[in-house]
Amino acid sequence: MAAEHAALQPALNEALQDVLASAAFIQGPAVGQFATELGEYLGGTYVVPCANGTDALTLALMSLELPAGAEVIVPAFTYVATLEAAALLGLRPVLADVHPDTFNLDPAAVEAALTPRTGAIVAVHLFGQCADLAALRTLAARHGVALIEDNAQALGATFQFSADETAFAGAVGTVGTTSFFPSKNLGCLGDGGALLTCNADRAALLRQLANHGQSRKYHHQRIGLNSRLDTLQAALLRVKLRQLPINTAARQAVAAGYDAALATVPGLHIPARDARSTHVFHQYTIRLDEPRRRDDLQNHLRRCGVPTMIYYPLPVHAQPAYAYLGYRAGQFPVAERLCETVLSLPIHPLLLAEQVAYVGAILQQALA
Repeated sequence: MAAEHAALQPALNEALQDVLASAAFIQGPAVGQFATELGEYLGGTYVVPCANGTDALTLALMSLELPAGAEVIVPAFTYVATLEAAALLGLRPVLADVHPDTFNLDPAAVEAALTPRTGAIVAVHLFGQCADLAALRTLAARHGVALIEDNAQALGATFQFSADETAFAGAVGTVGTTSFFPSKNLGCLGDGGALLTCNADRAALLRQLANHGQSRKYHHQRIGLNSRLDTLQAALLRVKLRQLPINTAARQAVAAGYDAALATVPGLHIPARDARSTHVFHQYTIRLDEPRRRDDLQNHLRRCGVPTMIYYPLPVHAQPAYAYLGYRAGQFPVAERLCETVLSLPIHPLLLAEQVAYVGAILQQALA
C-alpha cells in the first residue's frame, strides 16, 4: 500500500492540507464531491457515504423496515459481517450454499431457502466477481423480497444481463453496499463505506438513517445511526478514485499472469470466471483438490517469502457466535470444502510480472 500511495503522495498531501485548512472535518464538501464522483463512475448511481462496510449493510437492511425475526438469506461462504448486520437488527440469517467454482451464492440453494418469512437476499460479490445477478434478481422479484448487494470486494465490476443490459455491481438490487477499508481496491486511510442505489427516494432514506434518522438537524423522523464518512477520508478517496480504472486493469493483468503460470498445475484450480461478469480481482483465490495440501503449501510459500491468506478458514455456521442458528456440520458442503481448500495469492496493482512468475514457479514445483 505504501508503494501504491507513493505515486499519489503529492495529490494526497494537497487533499489533506485542504481539509486541515477548511477545518470542516465532518460533512465537509469533499464528502458530497466524492459521492457525486463515485456515483458518476458507477453509471449514475446514488452514493450515500457512511462510516464503514458493516454499517452500510446494517443501514441497507434498516431501510427495508423488516419485522423482527424476518429471515435474510446470506451465503454460507462469506465474511461474518454479512450475518452480523442482520443479527444485530433482530433479523435471522438463513444460510445458502455457494457455487464451488465462482464461490458466489448458488441461486438453487437460495430458492430452496426461501420461506414466507424471507425479507431479503444478500448477494456477496466475493473476491471481485459478481454473483449470478440475473437469477437472483428474478428470484427476488418473483417472491417479493429485497435484493441487497454486498459489493465490498467488487467495486467497479459489471454484470451483463443481455446484449442490451449491463449494470454495475451494487446498482442492481434494492441497495448495494461497499467498504473503503484500506485493503480494498478503493481503500481509504482508515474506515469508510457507502450505500448504492438507483432510487432517489431510497437514497434520501439512507442518508436520513445514516445521520441519526434526521433530514433536518434536531428533527428525527426515524431511529438511525451515527454513521458518517469523515471529510478527510472522502478527500483522500477522491484522489484514489481517479486511479481506480488503472489499478483495476493492473490487477486484471496480474490475474492473467497467474492464469498463464498456473493453468496446468496438477491439483490446483485457478479462479473461475462467470462470462457475464467482469472481475476486478480484490483477491486471486486458488482452490486445491486436497485440503491437507493447502496448509503445507501455505507454509512452503511463506518460507519462500510469499505471503498468502485464507479467506475464510471457518464457515460462518461453525462460528460460535452463530451456533444459535442451529446449523450442523455437513449442511453446507461446498462452503465447508472451500474453507479447507482455498488460498489467496498476493495481488495488487504494482505486482511485477517477475514476481507473478516466481510465485507460479514455486507452486508448479511444490505441486508437481
